[in-house]
Amino acid sequence: MTERSPGMIYDPSGRHLLTPADPEVPARLRRLRKLGLGDDADPQLDEFARRVGDITSAPLAMVNFIQEDRQYLGGLYTGASVPAALRAGLAGRTFSREHGYCPHVVVRRKALVLDDVCDYPRFAGNPVVDEIGIRSYLGAPLIDRTGVALGTVCVVDVEPRPWGRPGLETIKALAAELVAQIHTREGN
Repeated sequence: MTERSPGMIYDPSGRHLLTPADPEVPARLRRLRKLGLGDDADPQLDEFARRVGDITSAPLAMVNFIQEDRQYLGGLYTGASVPAALRAGLAGRTFSREHGYCPHVVVRRKALVLDDVCDYPRFAGNPVVDEIGIRSYLGAPLIDRTGVALGTVCVVDVEPRPWGRPGLETIKALAAELVAQIHTREGN
């Protein structure tokens, strides 16, 4: 019998790790509280997410703060092509840590490009695929000056997307830009 670490979620067969353990949660929560992020919608972050959606031509863009048992969308942009059910599901801006790919990005501390999530067995079984139809993901971590990965900036689509190297470089640059904005806000 295999012992499982707390904080990890496995598929029913017990073979694939779906949501990684996140030992940085306590430091992240302290940092997010100090910055005043992660609990309320922020018009500046909404505007940043809109800009990310425009730059990437993605119908859904987010600034996502990962917490112990949930994710909070501090910035959210939903384009006109986003299905009503998906739009309604995001209205509360909070969802489980087990949904989506941002927890992987935060724990790995590296950007993640999934042109078609169904091409990756580890990610194809995520609830967002069947429940809301997510087919592609592009995200980068928001690592602040203290070294804490606060969350992500990401885009998703309900269709496969060839993000490739240009998408990767774009999302990483946007993440760096947002971290600089957060630091500027902190200094004021």
